[in-house]
Amino acid sequence: MIEFQYVGGELSLFEKARNWKAYFLRQLTGYVRGNVLEVGAGIGANSELFSECPFDDWLCLEPDAGLANQIAARVELSSRRQLVIGTIQDIPAHHFFDTILYLDVLEHIEDDVEEVRRASSHLRTGGHLIVLAPAHQWLYTPFDKAIGHHRRYTVSSLAKTVSGSLTQEKLFYLDSVGLLASLANRLMLKQSLPTEQQIVVWDRWLVPVSMMVDPIFHHRLGKSVLGVWRKFETEV
Repeated sequence: MIEFQYVGGELSLFEKARNWKAYFLRQLTGYVRGNVLEVGAGIGANSELFSECPFDDWLCLEPDAGLANQIAARVELSSRRQLVIGTIQDIPAHHFFDTILYLDVLEHIEDDVEEVRRASSHLRTGGHLIVLAPAHQWLYTPFDKAIGHHRRYTVSSLAKTVSGSLTQEKLFYLDSVGLLASLANRLMLKQSLPTEQQIVVWDRWLVPVSMMVDPIFHHRLGKSVLGVWRKFETEV
């Protein structure tokens, strides 16, 4: 296993974005189930977020040992909730999952196509791959660079990243109002890291408006892109 240290410092900030987390959680109702692998589990916030989903067991996979220690401190580990320090390459070939999650993670991985190919090989037939990622390369800011983003995605570029063995079930944008706020930051503020107050304002005031406006625009605008794919056949 290659030693890895996460360069970002935003995880504890975005943990406070409760409306945002509730919003994308709602989009994933019915998809997160069975044996779940969360790739890049960070500090364990999403493991807690999805605690009410009908999963049998949840494996947090985190390459940064320091972050993994935070997961161990906040999540009660058991036979149902496990932690592995490593990457998708450290998952045994015979270990299969019903759900594999990449929540704000895929953009950190240089070879995203190979990463998704490896992930799909660990999906059971009927299982789901779920990706949430920042949208639009023209929104790439010093913040993205500071936390190790290799890229931002469009629905088209994310679709091209996913293996042909998977069938698309959902692929759209979220947070149209946040898109405007991100554009303002790119043009004017150019901060490498948002402040806690900015996160609170975005989450408390902008996200609820996006929740109402996004369906009007048919989810064609947003600062994040969400995709869900299903595996119908076992790869040869």
